[in-house]
Amino acid sequence: MTELLAAKRVRDIPDFPQPGIMFKDITPVLKDPHALKEVIEHMTDHAREVKPDLIVGIESRGFVFGLPIALNLELGFVPVRKLGKLPADKIHEEYALEYGTNTVEMHVDSIAPGQRVVIVDDLLATGGTAAAAARLVERLGGQVVGFIFLIELSFLHGRKPIREYDIFSLIQY
Repeated sequence: MTELLAAKRVRDIPDFPQPGIMFKDITPVLKDPHALKEVIEHMTDHAREVKPDLIVGIESRGFVFGLPIALNLELGFVPVRKLGKLPADKIHEEYALEYGTNTVEMHVDSIAPGQRVVIVDDLLATGGTAAAAARLVERLGGQVVGFIFLIELSFLHGRKPIREYDIFSLIQY
């Protein structure tokens, strides 16, 4: 495959959010309709291959990519949100960060037992958030049939916590 237009649009922001971090900023990809369309088409094509029943997007940039994929495939969309953002009955999963922990939630009526789910996010770093989202889906009886990411930071080995799943990333660093 030739280099994606989106790969040329991702910009590096040094020392954000803290010194020593090279932040991969996707806002130029979102601003360019051709790059964004290209990304959504590739992600949709991969999702179609694994035949999901639902698309799950991880807050917040997973919503940006997951919603158009769901629409393209004529599927429903389910958000995984940060703690305290969902109004109805929910389950939550805590996961480890480099320093401390974080928590994500999902409504208890989001996934029906046996539903095939693709989880979408913008970035695979350490894999903690992705693994927590998978645990939420599985606790509700769903089957995770794959993950789709725009960017994968391979040097952080984020595939390790989700290695038993199909993992698709468009851009690797």
